Amino acid sequence: MSANAIINVTKAFRDRLAAGLAKLGIPGTVFIGPLDDVDASGAKLILFLYRVVPNASLRNREHIVANLAPDPPTVFRNSLPLDLFYLVTVGTELGDSEESLLQVLGFAMREIQNDPELTGPDLEFQTVHLSLEPLSTEEASRIWALFPTANYRTSIAYLATPVWIDPEHPPLTAGLVVEDRLRAGVKTTEAV
Repeated sequence: MSANAIINVTKAFRDRLAAGLAKLGIPGTVFIGPLDDVDASGAKLILFLYRVVPNASLRNREHIVANLAPDPPTVFRNSLPLDLFYLVTVGTELGDSEESLLQVLGFAMREIQNDPELTGPDLEFQTVHLSLEPLSTEEASRIWALFPTANYRTSIAYLATPVWIDPEHPPLTAGLVVEDRLRAGVKTTEAV
């Protein structure tokens, strides 16, 4: 993927959550950003990218990108594989309890579980897998400490992986070998 991989995956995740809500007839938006942002008020769900780390198991691997036939796949040797950690938080509705928002969160979780893969033209037809990520109480406390003015709301974490950031230009490929000829000579020895 390009250098826009992080924002493209984030938007694809938001769109998946919003489509799940719309499919169920639940009006509302999914806000991308910090939990205490004033623009987040009224959103049904808030999607916050709280951690980006290199994917340890893919770090020293080549990134092979399939191309349309008959072109061979493109092999990137200096790609950066990432794991993106998102916090999905119920939004706020003035004068309403969290009850309806917990229902929205449950529907969103079911939608992700039914189809946990993001792909499409915005992701350059590469696949990013979403999985529920357990958060310890200590981790959740550290994340919420970033927002001292926000009241705690029910939150869950998701891992999106792998998210590749490839070099700007693919590596140059050498021409095909069309002839392989071994030239050998006869070694002669001279008498002494």
